This record gives sequence, C-alpha cells and structure tokens, in this order.
Amino acid sequence: MAMITIQKMSHEHISSVVELDLLCFGGLWNAQGYQRELESPNSDLLILVIGQNTGDRNEEVVFKSSNFQSQITYNHQSIIGIGCLWAILEEAHITILGIHPQYQRLGFGQLLLYTLMRSAWERGLERATLEVAASNFSALSLYHKFGFQDVGRRRGYYQQTGEDALILWRGHLHYPEFEQTLSEWHRQVVARIDGQ
Repeated sequence: MAMITIQKMSHEHISSVVELDLLCFGGLWNAQGYQRELESPNSDLLILVIGQNTGDRNEEVVFKSSNFQSQITYNHQSIIGIGCLWAILEEAHITILGIHPQYQRLGFGQLLLYTLMRSAWERGLERATLEVAASNFSALSLYHKFGFQDVGRRRGYYQQTGEDALILWRGHLHYPEFEQTLSEWHRQVVARIDGQ
C-alpha cells in the first residue's frame, strides 16, 4: 500500500531534492541554496514522499492508497515533490512548487500547494504571492483553482528562456473563514488523489 506523506525537509534529503530540482526546474537551486533555506527560520521547506511510513514525527501521513499499486512504482521512500515558502512580514512568498515529471497530473501539486497554504495560515500570514511562467497553463490553472489572481507581469523574468512571469496573489488568509476554505481544499485534494 502506498503511503503518501508531507515532511519537513532535512539535511539528509538535500542530494535527492537537488536531483528533483534539476528535473523540475533545470537546476533552480543547488545544495547550498537548499542548505540556506533549511537554516532560515522564515522558510518552510517541504517534501512530498511516496513509500513506506518511517514513523518519523516530522512527517504527516496524508493518507494511504491502494490505487497507486498499478500506476506508480516507488522505492522504500521516494521524494516526488518539493515546496517552499518564505514568510516575509505578513506575506507568504511561494518560491518553489515542483512535482517529479512522472507523477504530474495526479493531484500531487494540489496536495503540496494546499500544505503550503495551510503552513502560511498556521504562521498567521495574511496573503500569499508567487511568480509563474506565463506559458505554464497547468500551473496557472492550479493556482487559479486555489483563488490566486493575476496582478502583474515581470518581463523577461526567466533568464534561460527570456519568458515573462505572471505575478499571482491571494489575500485573506487571516480571515476566520479561510480555515473552512482549507478544509474544503483538503477534501478535494484527497478525493482527487484517492480517486486515481
């Protein structure tokens, strides 16, 4: 049975995460970059793991699913997603959200984004922002589903391609009703993944 967990990244994960970063982003951050994030009290650096439950208290068992047996092969534990946010004053700046290419379009991006947004809420942050490539329609669809709105554009933001980035923003994380929104997102995410 596949066990899907969200864990706080630790030093032992750096080499695997750098490999995943290379697959997802072409090498956005190196080992030193991830090391800095781990040492920063203003960063929440999370990994999405599929495999056996280790009983680690730093991991949250999201759910178990037998549906992945025929679709996904995994080692003892495989890191298939990474996400990071920076807490800057009252804002959560989502800096990384990536899922291994073989595991995309299965709902894992939704799960990771939900967890980052919940982390921002737990920190008491008021809003969230991020940049995304203007041509990344699947990511834009995901962010719009979570209530993000386009508020600007950074011309030539991505150095390798010269592509523009859209600036997305979502407010009201500190409003009382946002807790109910989180519960609804969680229900949708679990239904999406468990329905595979």
